[in-house]
Amino acid sequence: MAGCACGFVRAVLAFLLAPALVTLLVAPARGRGGRGHEDWDAAELLLPPLPPRENAALVARFVTNLCDWGALATISTQEGVRGRPFADVLSLSDGPPGKGSGVPYFYLSPLQQSVGNLQENPYATLTMSLAETNFCRKYGFDPQSPLCAHIILSGTVIKVSETEMDVAKNSLFIRHPEMKTWPSSHNWFFAKLNITNIWVLDYFGGPKIVTPAEYYNATSQ
Repeated sequence: MAGCACGFVRAVLAFLLAPALVTLLVAPARGRGGRGHEDWDAAELLLPPLPPRENAALVARFVTNLCDWGALATISTQEGVRGRPFADVLSLSDGPPGKGSGVPYFYLSPLQQSVGNLQENPYATLTMSLAETNFCRKYGFDPQSPLCAHIILSGTVIKVSETEMDVAKNSLFIRHPEMKTWPSSHNWFFAKLNITNIWVLDYFGGPKIVTPAEYYNATSQ
């Protein structure tokens, strides 16, 4: 009798929990199906409204300002992989949240392998993605999905001038306060990506090309 009672209880619980389990399994799949095909909605209260997809330059500025880090690809100078692509994750900032300049600033050290590569060949490509925010996770967008917006910036990495030093320092330290404590023996210096080419991938059909002039002239919402 006890075995029958336990079986009955399990059956009742399964019946009651089935709708909730179906909801959990199906809801993410709907998200991956491409929610947000028109103007984006805020993914969370703390995330500012995303710009209309039709304004690719503004989308690029939005992603740059929202991201705290990116993957920088350089040309390797290391033996065994010389001349091959080499990518590394770097912290960056274009300014305070909501008040970015569009210029990706870095805090670099000659001890970094990427910096050694840049000293021989300053050309680099930087990728930043909303996958590092809650936006894509909320809507179930895979990081590789075009709906999980990301941008690709190409150009040269150069040291900032003396007149730009304070801007770079303030931009980085406000987003990455830990940098203030990094050992001075590593000879840190401020650098930026001098952008020459921009691609925006935020929807199906391939990337949108944005000129640097369009990018820097884009007005924030």
